[in-house]
Amino acid sequence: MLEHAQAEPVERSAYWLLGAAAAGALVGVLGGMIGLGGAEFRLPLLIGVFGFAALQAVILNKAMSLIVVLTALPARLFAVPYGELSPYWYVALNLLAGSLVGAWIGASWATRMRSATLYRVLAALLVLIAAALAWSHFGNLGSLDLSPGLRTVLGVVAGVAIGVVAALMGVAGGELLIPTIVLLYGVDIKTAGSLSLAVSLPTMLVAFARYSRDNSFGVLRANRAFVLTMAGGSILGTVLGGLLLGVIPETVLVPLLVVLLLASSAKVWRHE
Repeated sequence: MLEHAQAEPVERSAYWLLGAAAAGALVGVLGGMIGLGGAEFRLPLLIGVFGFAALQAVILNKAMSLIVVLTALPARLFAVPYGELSPYWYVALNLLAGSLVGAWIGASWATRMRSATLYRVLAALLVLIAAALAWSHFGNLGSLDLSPGLRTVLGVVAGVAIGVVAALMGVAGGELLIPTIVLLYGVDIKTAGSLSLAVSLPTMLVAFARYSRDNSFGVLRANRAFVLTMAGGSILGTVLGGLLLGVIPETVLVPLLVVLLLASSAKVWRHE
């Protein structure tokens, strides 16, 4: 579509790149303080502050999410060694059986949607992420008592749904993967966080491959400096946010972040 084919950067300057670094750092701090990468907060900024069209913002967000996840993997493996994860690889494989398909489907839908429709879909998904964030921190995340066969089927179905959402928003999907892993497989939340990265990375690569076939993928070439600057800010912010973990009580921080996501949803919904 013509409305998706435009890949020109918006007006750039040193201040624009400085703003990208600052925004990335802020997003990283917010995400790091609750154990996430923060891509769900970065997407509304790409649209509302930096002026990218919906599909371009999703592709840029996906690229930066991929960079952040790749840098987070070594630190995560240090915190939760491979030996502790190996008994749970069936969980990752079960979810990947669905998420890889979902990622391709979600990216295909995004490239075919009218921009006006994609804005509204993104706004609705921001509400979904806000609900998932609130539930994962304040809800009952005890595991479900399921038979192995039913758990496997639900794992594939959940994987497809998460893959679609992650591709449509350009996020890693940890805010959905972690509670799903805890609920379906009874894994502790720390291990679930590492397993979510093992699922996120291949899922993002599939979505990235699908987006690379669309004309709007050129937005990455046109905005390389912006991507690297904002991704670098996000990585530094995530580290700082991790160090600040627990400084602000979750009972205060999470509701504020939920309100921020809902406000962002309303702004994206009205975006023209």
